[in-house]
Amino acid sequence: MMQKARVLIDCHDQKGLVYKISKIFYEFDLNIVSNQEFVDFESKHFFMRSVVEGVFDEKSLQAVLQERLGESAKVKVVLPKKKNIVLMATKESHALGDILIRHLDGELEANIVAVIANRDNLRSLVERFNIPFIYISADNLSREEHEALILKELEKFDFEYIVLAKYMRILTPNFVEKYPFKIINIHHSFLPAFIGANPYKQAYERGVKIIGATAHFVTNDLDEGPIIAQDVIHVNHRYDWRAMQKAGRDVEKIVLARALKLVLEDRVFVINNKTVVF
Repeated sequence: MMQKARVLIDCHDQKGLVYKISKIFYEFDLNIVSNQEFVDFESKHFFMRSVVEGVFDEKSLQAVLQERLGESAKVKVVLPKKKNIVLMATKESHALGDILIRHLDGELEANIVAVIANRDNLRSLVERFNIPFIYISADNLSREEHEALILKELEKFDFEYIVLAKYMRILTPNFVEKYPFKIINIHHSFLPAFIGANPYKQAYERGVKIIGATAHFVTNDLDEGPIIAQDVIHVNHRYDWRAMQKAGRDVEKIVLARALKLVLEDRVFVINNKTVVF
C-alpha cells in the first residue's frame, strides 16, 4: 500500500551524506516529496528531514538507514499520524482555549487525551470539548506530593507530549527527568528582566516598546530549555499595563500553537540547548 513517512536523521557530518541517504531511498523505490537539511558547522552536526512516498516497510527502511549511517546516528522513520498529548493548566484560559479550538477544527496533528489542572475554574471550558478534565488541588501539599498525584494520573494515559498551557507551577527535577524534551512550555519574553506576579505592570512602568513570547522544551534550568518558537509585537505609550497584558496573551497563544504544530509534525531537532527547526 502506498504510504508516506517522515525520515528524521541527526548525525555527525561527513562527506556524501545526502547522496548516501538518497541512494537508500532510491533502493527502496521511494519518491522524495520534500527534503530539508542543515549542517551546524560549529558542532559538525548534520540534520535532515525528508518526506518520502512509496510502498515500503518503515522498520526495514529505518534498519537499513541505521546500518549505513552507523550506530551513533539518530534515525527515525515516522508514519504521519496524530500524536496523543496532555495539557496542563492553572486558571488562565487563553492558551488552553486556543489549543482546544484548534484541536476541534482539525488544525493540530494531535489527540488531546486529558487536561490536568491545579485549579478547578477551567472545568466547564474543557468539558464543552468532551475532553477529560482532571483537577488536582495543590492546597496543603508539598510540591513533591502534588506532582506524585499528577504522575499517578499521567500513568493512565498513553501520550507523547505534555503541553503547559499557562500551568503556573514550577516542575521539580524528578518530574522533568521522566519526560525529557517531551514537555512544552509557554511564557512571556520579559524574563529575566521582569520576574514576579505581574510582569506586564513592571514592563509598563519601564516603558517597554516590544512584547514577546517564547515556547520551549522544559529542562531543569528554569525557563531556559531549548527554544522552539518566539515572536514579538510592538506596543507604545498608549498601552496601559492591562492592554499590554491582553496583547501579551494574544502573542503567547499564537507562539504556543506554532511551537506545538512544529513538534507534532516532527520538525524540531534538539542539539545541546538549542533547536534546529525545519
